Amino acid sequence: MNFRNLVAAIAVGVGTFATAVVAEAADKKVVVAYQTDALPSSVAIANGEFAKETGYDIDFRRFNSGAEIFAAIASGDVQIGYVGSSPFAAAVSRGLEVKAFYLASISGIDEALVVRNGSGIESLNDLKGRKLAAAPVSTDHYQLLALIKSLGLTEKDVQVFAIPQPEIVASYNRGDIDGGFVWDPALTELKKNGKVLVTSKEVADKGAPTFSAWVAASKFADDNPDFLKGFATVINKYYASFASDKSAWGPDSDNAKSLAKLLGGTAEQQASALKNLTLLTPEVQASDAWLGGGENAGAGKILKDTASFLKEQGKVSDVQANYGAFVTADALTGVSN
Repeated sequence: MNFRNLVAAIAVGVGTFATAVVAEAADKKVVVAYQTDALPSSVAIANGEFAKETGYDIDFRRFNSGAEIFAAIASGDVQIGYVGSSPFAAAVSRGLEVKAFYLASISGIDEALVVRNGSGIESLNDLKGRKLAAAPVSTDHYQLLALIKSLGLTEKDVQVFAIPQPEIVASYNRGDIDGGFVWDPALTELKKNGKVLVTSKEVADKGAPTFSAWVAASKFADDNPDFLKGFATVINKYYASFASDKSAWGPDSDNAKSLAKLLGGTAEQQASALKNLTLLTPEVQASDAWLGGGENAGAGKILKDTASFLKEQGKVSDVQANYGAFVTADALTGVSN
């Protein structure tokens, strides 16, 4: 081979390699949906660490509810999303194939029913005849309905409006509704002129537990296990920092300021909201009580119980025989504090 042919052959080889690299980079694209909840890991959305750790080109998109995120997953526009267990149960009951691979939080005080000052509501016994609201098909909506049922009431006794959180805040401030079951930033807004009547944890203790999770479209999860593991690694890094270094998450911290810039509100509000979270370590998440255990996974049982309740309420038409297939602990293998 003469020099000219050698140069040409090298050029073709380099061009082929460059094309392969570009093609591989193009394949490593993913759209991730998040919401306004204050989570330690959201700092990694703001600073790009998720993309750095996974090596993927990540398009983060903000949504107002889990129901909207599942609609986007169903359309193929989103592959990963942060959602609550109630819209999760509704979506998979309707046939959507997704898997929860990391639990962001479980029932705590970060979601609550807030009643307006002057509404005349002093206790749960005062809810009959009142107007309450929650975001449609959200964990809050599910827990509000479950709470009403636990009190021996029905939606004929309590008017429940399923409306987006911005509308809840506006209706509450106008005095059109007496209370709302919400999460931040709406929770902080409603508390300015009201009080917490009951928290998500308290409703969970009454028999209606919930959780929020990062879920992936099943095909994407099966085809990209390393991405899920890398994504989970980043989440755990920030959760571990939050658990061990409180000073790094105070109102004057860079982390709180980063959350405020990404999610809205002030750094002080974000730092306060973080304190309300109930988080689980990777080891606990991977146990049978939550994501592990296959068909016996605790999170799967919560999904089934939620779906059964939603069917009673006429929100879904079918309940799957088992919901263990919609949760997995695979991404948590080898991930620890």
